[in-house]
Amino acid sequence: MTGMVSGLRARALDPAPLLASSGVAGGTLTDPDARTPIAAYAELYNEVVAELGDEGFGLFSAPLRPGTFEFLCRSIVGAATLGEALDRAARFLAVVLPDLTVRVTVEGDRARIEIEERRVLQARVSDPRRVFAFEWLLRLIHGLACWLAGRGLTLDEVRFPYPRPAHATDYALVYTEKSAFDAAMLVATLDARLLALPVRRSESDLASFLEGAPGKISMLYRRDRDTARAVREALGRSLEGAPDFDAVARLLHISPRSLHRRLADEGTSFRAIKESLRRELALQRLEKTRTSVAEIAAELGYSEPSAFFRAFRGWTGASPSAHRKRSRGAA
Repeated sequence: MTGMVSGLRARALDPAPLLASSGVAGGTLTDPDARTPIAAYAELYNEVVAELGDEGFGLFSAPLRPGTFEFLCRSIVGAATLGEALDRAARFLAVVLPDLTVRVTVEGDRARIEIEERRVLQARVSDPRRVFAFEWLLRLIHGLACWLAGRGLTLDEVRFPYPRPAHATDYALVYTEKSAFDAAMLVATLDARLLALPVRRSESDLASFLEGAPGKISMLYRRDRDTARAVREALGRSLEGAPDFDAVARLLHISPRSLHRRLADEGTSFRAIKESLRRELALQRLEKTRTSVAEIAAELGYSEPSAFFRAFRGWTGASPSAHRKRSRGAA
């Protein structure tokens, strides 16, 4: 929290009014044991960005103008795989963020997200502005990666380029249980096979995701928050006879209202998850089986093939039969 408002303070702006309007307790900045609800944190995030006109919180040598996050999302949502999306994100950030370099590398069975300074962000390595800059960018990249893949992605280890901060115990919830400090640059390690995961999000998913952005990214994919994955697993590999919203809530042992709120916190909804799964299964069935279009429609829970036809045209711009013919011709 101190890091988020450090850009305000650097410009001699009082953060107290923004803290109050966001529902953040006034003593939060001076109490190391204070905890802020995620929704209030996200609201403060957006208010600081609006006040500064900078999605980078005034941390860098050049501001990230409002809309940068949206265009970052639009630049990666059409990628085929997670690895391609992260490569696009790194190239986009190289254009708009001159202070930090982002790279994705692979060594054997491990992938590395590397964030390195092109220039010293602050004179002291433990300056709150510098610490928050690295925390923010890793959370941004990791949160987007999880959203694109439609699941939480485990970070095996993260090495941070600054001394262990007072709030480091929170890193186990946000990043990984294995955090190290005083590294030469930030390095987050994960399973290299994850880079081959297909991007499960489309332009239609992006519209709802951008509601409440960019602050909502702070609410996504903490290690203790992975409701979307659980809902997707509950719907299973076929949507014929799949549980409805209330039934999924019962399976997860939470109320329908809580399920709706948790999915909203993670940037999605039951309908979006179901439509994403329908699209994925439809493409798999059409490209890899000889199952008839009518049977596929039934498997996906459509009462009539015509409803599936309309939905598929909306996803791909082509009919199911035309897509199957084209995919087999390409093969």
